[in-house]
Amino acid sequence: MLLAGEGWRKTFDSMQQEAWRLETLPVYRVPQEEEAIRRFLAGEPVSRDATRPWSDRVKAYAAGGRRVGRVHIVTQPLTDYLRFEFEYYRHTIEAGEAVRIFDVTERPNPLAGVRDFWMFDRSRIVLMHYERAGTQIGREVYEGAPEPFQEYQRIALAESVPFEEYVTSLAADLRCPGQSGGEIQ
Repeated sequence: MLLAGEGWRKTFDSMQQEAWRLETLPVYRVPQEEEAIRRFLAGEPVSRDATRPWSDRVKAYAAGGRRVGRVHIVTQPLTDYLRFEFEYYRHTIEAGEAVRIFDVTERPNPLAGVRDFWMFDRSRIVLMHYERAGTQIGREVYEGAPEPFQEYQRIALAESVPFEEYVTSLAADLRCPGQSGGEIQ
């Protein structure tokens, strides 16, 4: 079954405990982000307003005792998109999302070949389909057993580090192109 629009929103809203995401791509092409990315590349920090719709949802889930988390698999050097997304993560983490980074630059990737997915309550899986360039082309409810995805989550969590720990070691590399020195905005 393919998910879109209201069905996709209901999938999130019906979770009882947790929504968890594995992200594997270095670039996601999302039309709604194009202007924010352009501004980021011009040296402007990512604003809270740009992240508000998702941050507000995460905050509401957290207020109801539900968790949202993700692990993003990356390699260095980080793409411009990942540098942008990392700034986006700062706001969603403040809202309550647990973001971790799994850097496979200098080690084998035990999740090579695993595609992006969301897992809801460790039982419902939604496969995320993308073109090679990172444009989403669909979401599909997975009809099989959830155990392989539970194992992917276990590996991703065990091999990753919390976002803040990761970016602390890369602070100079993550600045907006127009920024010089100091903290990431």
